[in-house]
Amino acid sequence: MKPQHTLLAQMRDATRQLLGKAPANVSGTVTSTIQQALSGLLVHGRAPAREPKAPRDTMRDINPPPTGAGKPVPPSAPPADPVADQIHAAQAAAQDFAQDFMSRMGVSKHLNGFQELNLGSFDIGSFGQPAAPSHDIDATLAPGARFIDGRYGNHAGSRDYKLYIPSGYRGQALPLVVMLHGCTQSPEDFAAGTQMNAVAEEKQCFVVYPAQTKGANSSKCWNWFNALDQRRDQGEPSLIAGIARQVMDDYPVDERQVYVAGLSAGGAMAVIVGTLYPELFAAVGVHSGLPFASAQDLPSALAAMKGGAMPGEVRKDVPGGGIPIIVFHGDRDTTVHPKNGDELIAQGLRSQLRGASAAAASVDSGSVPDGHRYTRTTHRHANGTPLGEHWVIHGAGHAWSGGSQHGSYTDGKGPDASREMMRFFKTVS
Repeated sequence: MKPQHTLLAQMRDATRQLLGKAPANVSGTVTSTIQQALSGLLVHGRAPAREPKAPRDTMRDINPPPTGAGKPVPPSAPPADPVADQIHAAQAAAQDFAQDFMSRMGVSKHLNGFQELNLGSFDIGSFGQPAAPSHDIDATLAPGARFIDGRYGNHAGSRDYKLYIPSGYRGQALPLVVMLHGCTQSPEDFAAGTQMNAVAEEKQCFVVYPAQTKGANSSKCWNWFNALDQRRDQGEPSLIAGIARQVMDDYPVDERQVYVAGLSAGGAMAVIVGTLYPELFAAVGVHSGLPFASAQDLPSALAAMKGGAMPGEVRKDVPGGGIPIIVFHGDRDTTVHPKNGDELIAQGLRSQLRGASAAAASVDSGSVPDGHRYTRTTHRHANGTPLGEHWVIHGAGHAWSGGSQHGSYTDGKGPDASREMMRFFKTVS
């Protein structure tokens, strides 16, 4: 199911009614709005001649149990109509989506009154996504390496984290990579899937994995779509930057080699954190993410994920001078549209160049044996220093390229995003 622009606009209007604290019957109206929009989309362009009318002031059970199962069809019953059956199935699917949309926003169909919309309860980007597999990450550590627990807190709250310390650490200054997981993931799952610890063991660097809480977002998504969480020294950016600084206080980190990267919601938040703290981070890596400040609320987040801002909204350039960026995106990603990858790299270039000239971009293509093809576009300043890289993975969906099956949201067909990110980070130091 691929909601179109009209549907997103209808969702936007309906959600804003909720944000405006509409009357108690708004939940039924929103469900009806989404249901009507989706009903027309799910029948391959053929709208039903008649549509059952539902009361507009009450919620109803949109998934009633089947009745008469196994009973013979009475002689008076009309003959089977394949088109009608298809329409009925499409309407049922639309109703399922509408109810799921409402429940994920924290609005119950059993409410007698209005409940304020909680953006943190909406799962941005995990419809139908797999659960994280069980995996003992500690069992795979290199001899002498450590994967330890930590916690940081400030005025915005607190977050736990996991810190990887390579086996070769003997008190010397090492680079630091901050890795932000995607929705439904955990530091352990993200470490297992990206295999960044193994890369860090080879390259000798620290890796810290901040953990989002269910209290902040019920699906453990970083809240990249909240306006508060797009401000320096506020919300989640202050917590993530604080975690990096705490590691730097506790260990001899090379301050010129501190980087931030993430997947999906984590990728969108990595852009925000790198943008707001350019004095702290030397570069940012984004996999299947979105541009800086591409959404300020739930409706604009849904619009951005599906391919761009709503009419009248202009995507923002980042403040300051920007930092080098490497972007990975599958061209068959149906969760976060690949156009977001294009805009990410364009936004990064605009912010770094600020009218200055750049060298001509170079484009090379390749393929992983028995894996995906890819196209890499490399951008440099006129003096040859790196601006960014954009990797389009042909045939890939919403998953970490080159990842391990021991983690969720991974695609083992490559190329290896973790290794390529680390290579890129080294070039900007």
